Amino acid sequence: MGVVILDGSTVRAFVGDEEVFNRSVDERFAALDLNGDGVLSRAELRRALETFRLLETHFGVDVVTPPAEVAALYNSIFDQFDLDRSGTVDRDEFRSEMRRILLAIADGLGDFPLQIVLEDDDQGSNLLQQAIDLEAAKTKAAASGK
Repeated sequence: MGVVILDGSTVRAFVGDEEVFNRSVDERFAALDLNGDGVLSRAELRRALETFRLLETHFGVDVVTPPAEVAALYNSIFDQFDLDRSGTVDRDEFRSEMRRILLAIADGLGDFPLQIVLEDDDQGSNLLQQAIDLEAAKTKAAASGK
């Protein structure tokens, strides 16, 4: 785990840099598309969501959640991504929803720097960490006059 300083402007700048944002989200999409068919199935997205520990509610202590409630949560999230109701999530739908989620995070963070803990990510798929890295690279380039 690493401690970072983050505010909404960092996340908004990441989302606003279309080239970097799309590349990052597309890499995440490709990693989730386990069968390589160019779309995410309900099962593929659920597998990814399970790694987020969405149902952990007591500071690291897992609670028992009824299976029907778990299924309803994952189905609801999938439905948010599946904009055209095709039963799969394509790359554009994934980009659109990730943009919406990250901008909501930016709005929640506001403009005041906040110290947060991010889990280590050996695969480079943590989009908030990528936002921080982009800001650091821009700051370094500006300081060196490039």
